[in-house]
Amino acid sequence: MAKWCVCACLLLSLMAARAAAAVYADNVVIVLDGSGSMQEAMRGTKVRKIDAAKAALREVMATLPPSTQVGLLVFSGRTPGWVVPLGPRRDDDFFQALTALTAGGGTPLGQYMKLGADRLLEARQAQYGYGSYRLLLVTDGQATDGNLTTEYAPLILARGIAVDVIGVDMAEDHLLARKVNSYRRANDPQALSRAIQEVFAEVGKSRDGAGDDEAFAELSGFPTEAALAVVVALAAAGNAPIGVSDQSAALATNPASAAGPGPVPAASAAPPPPPSGRPPWVALIILAFILITVFKAVRGRAATSGRSAGRRR
Repeated sequence: MAKWCVCACLLLSLMAARAAAAVYADNVVIVLDGSGSMQEAMRGTKVRKIDAAKAALREVMATLPPSTQVGLLVFSGRTPGWVVPLGPRRDDDFFQALTALTAGGGTPLGQYMKLGADRLLEARQAQYGYGSYRLLLVTDGQATDGNLTTEYAPLILARGIAVDVIGVDMAEDHLLARKVNSYRRANDPQALSRAIQEVFAEVGKSRDGAGDDEAFAELSGFPTEAALAVVVALAAAGNAPIGVSDQSAALATNPASAAGPGPVPAASAAPPPPPSGRPPWVALIILAFILITVFKAVRGRAATSGRSAGRRR
């Protein structure tokens, strides 16, 4: 019995580690300027800004590992919005979408920053904090909704999302140059390609999520219910949409919690239920804890029985 429990625990731990690795993914949302000024040629060249951006993105996509998920969000242009949704990679679809891109219209950057950041927060919640999360803004002008841009930038950074901005052939630095993680000027096609490659080279280097093995090692001494509560709490923290506090999001999900303090029913002592779509590794970890507990109990009883038999002899 004891040997069986040990083997089962080892097998479940291995399966849990592999399942957790499957949940891990780096995530990048590219917010690309599709305004009318992107139709203009870059200084000293005949290459239009939008074409230089498309070529640079096509080049960097060919070098990314399959685990990096990339979404493409275009503001203005003839097809604004999600050109390529964030999710599992389909590079052929990405390249076709790039080819079809055209420029035209204004520069509502702030609105699309929030849209991209909110999608990254959804991905982080679904991945239980695994992976890295990055917002890359590629633009050639100041935002027409500069008030929203200024308001949203610190909120996005406070959520733990890295923000990089590339100014494409701009006469002056962008409004966000000193308000984000990194700012790069790209005054020619080669500089634009280098800037995008540098941003993607940083992907995955600093991971704010709870994906390290140490995080799970610290749970090994927890009772099963307590360990589950910790995992749920880590997964839910800091993933409310931009401009919405975590407390407000919780009240929207559970209006009854707004009633204030009062008698606590006995059922509330249980840990909160896990979010929907819980990945398999959570159940495997819980099952491993249970098996370890059973194994310890069986071993303890066997040792007690052995000591009793020795005394009788």
